[in-house]
Amino acid sequence: MKIILLADVKSLGKKGDIVEVNDGYGKNFLIKKGLAELGTPSKINDNLQRKKADEARKEKERQDMLAMSKELNGKTVNVKIRSGENGKIFGSVTNKDVSDALLSAGYDIDKKKIMIKDAIKNLGVYEIEIKLYANISCKINIDVTAL
Repeated sequence: MKIILLADVKSLGKKGDIVEVNDGYGKNFLIKKGLAELGTPSKINDNLQRKKADEARKEKERQDMLAMSKELNGKTVNVKIRSGENGKIFGSVTNKDVSDALLSAGYDIDKKKIMIKDAIKNLGVYEIEIKLYANISCKINIDVTAL
């Protein structure tokens, strides 16, 4: 019998997969527990259409991130932060500070995607990496200036 998995099932497949199982296992365990549904032709077709739509959406998102990466690469963003007289910052520049500066420049990037290698505790220009998508990243410069 063909079934469509509604959840990941160990040793059988992932959510959305169409698999062939024994009748008893399908009816008495998978369908009864809500882990799968009977694979009628219309449901199988709907599932395939949903998968195609997901793939198209992911590809569009990847293309958008690739374009943003090309646009951002090498760009300089100004981050204003409180500092002492000798150029020492109170605290350090965080991912949120960089994310807010990028947002004011017109780029909505989540702070979790920003990678700052060493703590930035002085005024100046630093290079950081932003991981936008799987295997898509760019390097930008941040100019840390006094507030």
